[in-house]
Amino acid sequence: MTEFFIGMIVMLVLAAGLWVWGKTRNKQSAQEIRVFSSIEQLKAIGQLSVYKVLTKEIVTETDHTWGEFGNRYLGWVLSGKKMAMIFEFEIDFRYNLQSPKFEIDEKGPGRYSVQMPPCDYEVNIRDIRFYDEQGSKLLPWLLPDLLNGFLSGGFSEENKNKLVDAAKGHAEKQALELINNIQSEVQKSAKTTLESISRAFGANEIDFGFSTPEATQVSVEVSDKIAS
Repeated sequence: MTEFFIGMIVMLVLAAGLWVWGKTRNKQSAQEIRVFSSIEQLKAIGQLSVYKVLTKEIVTETDHTWGEFGNRYLGWVLSGKKMAMIFEFEIDFRYNLQSPKFEIDEKGPGRYSVQMPPCDYEVNIRDIRFYDEQGSKLLPWLLPDLLNGFLSGGFSEENKNKLVDAAKGHAEKQALELINNIQSEVQKSAKTTLESISRAFGANEIDFGFSTPEATQVSVEVSDKIAS
């Protein structure tokens, strides 16, 4: 009987040990799968906006960025009518996490290396208004009586489109200078955002690599109030 009870105790101890080992093993395996799967799902986020700049400038005289057409009309409005122009546009900095250039490599338990794709930039002219220095009031963009008085035939739709294109050219030049000057701030914001997301998934250490080619061109959109 003594041998029987000893055998039973040994079997119970072994069974308990196997049960604990199995639970620990399953828990570790589940954790590793959960973390790796969650990190990989960063690629499903799509467009990640990490930084936005809203800039506003007061234009009292035009430069070459407005082009010949812009200088011709706006130069007359600003000097002849004693106006100042308030030019407002925004830049949205985004990373496409569905890009094949976005790569995640597992370096060890809780350790990952993330290679970021090049940053995308979206520039939008939000508003352009004139400030009447004599009347001390704001006037809307492309006010007809400002521009029609300059042309005997009136200010046509074609002329308006050319002037909008001149505004887009100016915004592109200003945006490119700004984009290339604040790359470090944009990357810092992207790193902070992705670290917060990844650590919530269980990642402990993340190394980031950024591609930083100089921006040479951007696409500029205009708001409906300017285009219409």
